Amino acid sequence: MKSKIRIAGLFTACAFIIYGFTRGEALVVLNKAVNICLECIGLG
Repeated sequence: MKSKIRIAGLFTACAFIIYGFTRGEALVVLNKAVNICLECIGLG
């Protein structure tokens, strides 16, 4: 029973990851990460 739940969770997670990539969310997250890093270093 636990393995079925884990497999279902894995497929759900993969589906949400693919959905995020199709919406372009990866670029948004990367842009925010770059801005945060530049602020911490003091260049921004």
